Amino acid sequence: MHALARCSSTSNTAQILLCVAVGVAGFRSGRRGTAVAAAAAVAATAVNIADPGIALTVNSWMYSVLLPVVPAVLGAYLRGSADPLEERDVTPDALLAAGGVAITVLSTWTTWHSGSQPVWVVGLLAVVGGLSLGVARRLPGLVLLGQGVLLVCADTYLNEAVNTCVILTLVAVGVFAMRVASWWWLVAAYVAGCLLTAVAVVGEDTEVTPFRAGVLMMLVATPIAIGRYLGMRQAAAAAERLRAEEAARAAVAQVRADQLAERERIARDVHDIVAHHVGAMVLRASAARYTAPDGPVADALTDIRETGHQVLQDLRDLLDLLREPERQPHLLADPTDVVRESAERMAAAGLVVDLHLDPATDQAPLTARASAARIVQEGLTNVLKHAGPGTRVSVTVAPEGEGLSVEIRNGRPPTAIERLPSSGRGLAGMRERVRALGGTLSAGPDGEGGWLLAASLPARSAT
Repeated sequence: MHALARCSSTSNTAQILLCVAVGVAGFRSGRRGTAVAAAAAVAATAVNIADPGIALTVNSWMYSVLLPVVPAVLGAYLRGSADPLEERDVTPDALLAAGGVAITVLSTWTTWHSGSQPVWVVGLLAVVGGLSLGVARRLPGLVLLGQGVLLVCADTYLNEAVNTCVILTLVAVGVFAMRVASWWWLVAAYVAGCLLTAVAVVGEDTEVTPFRAGVLMMLVATPIAIGRYLGMRQAAAAAERLRAEEAARAAVAQVRADQLAERERIARDVHDIVAHHVGAMVLRASAARYTAPDGPVADALTDIRETGHQVLQDLRDLLDLLREPERQPHLLADPTDVVRESAERMAAAGLVVDLHLDPATDQAPLTARASAARIVQEGLTNVLKHAGPGTRVSVTVAPEGEGLSVEIRNGRPPTAIERLPSSGRGLAGMRERVRALGGTLSAGPDGEGGWLLAASLPARSAT
């Protein structure tokens, strides 16, 4: 007797493991591998269920088929029959859940006490069955499977709730058809819906006629057709949104291409016009330098030649920046050296420059130091243009927080001068550069007959 019980326990354990293995095969293998595994499992289950001396009935055959097929189908479904739902709006889910609970409770609560199960168990199953529709759009296969199990249980233990379970099952079939695009899965859902509905409506005394069979098939086909129609509309809307996004990206790319083309044209014009004239000026200064090897004239020609070389190099950097806006401009020299060279060059040109360069500025970010160097260059050039040689100018570059502060203060012009032509873009360019870093710049009379230019350059750029 004990040996027989041990053998029965072993066979049941093997049956459970067999179902798990078939489910794994459905999840990992293709259709052909899943079908072969399911067929072998059906044969093994039939042998396990068969008992000598007991005839094979319809129920035993159904159990032999359903026990292996259900985990195989579930595994294949989990492999990816429906894409994850991208919609974040949960209003349809809430409406489905509320409608499901309303149907199950209102239509069955008067019969909860009529079955063999406790009232609280029946009521809990009714509420859970209705609420499960709330996740049907996200887990359509599992909800359909759960509704099918509830329908079979209601047909066995609470016949008064069968019609309600049929309604929920048909709703689950419709949602499944809406979410799953594979025709194979639609056929499987249709067959499952027909079988479940037949289990509910066909009794021992029911006469099965072609007309009734046709009505049942149409009853199941209707939610599938509605669900498939809604699913196709959602797919069309998603495709339309994708096309709109692609068109927007293409438009942005076209605008960027047009901007780059315009920048390229501007860069070419600037190079052809400005670089040509500056190059000619440098060549003439270099040639004239040999006619005056010593003296102030030679120094001035040397300065013109070196300044011209620097202008050409800066112009190349600007042209590269126009052609490739994403590329960082090449920094030829340390910003501190640029500040000192600018002061020395302006001193050679006639200004009386008093430079105060705090050594701690070397700890400031490179972007702030580079901008400070350009501001000092432009500021000293403006002093030379508008105040003329002989003007005393004080340049102070000092740390300010994690950034830098720049102050250029010049005194009253010593004599009336003929001002050099101005591009009108020097001060605007400095303001634009400072604004890009999130800093501030001010320029105006200092109240003592001179001019004050002050800039504050933070460490981080503005967002």
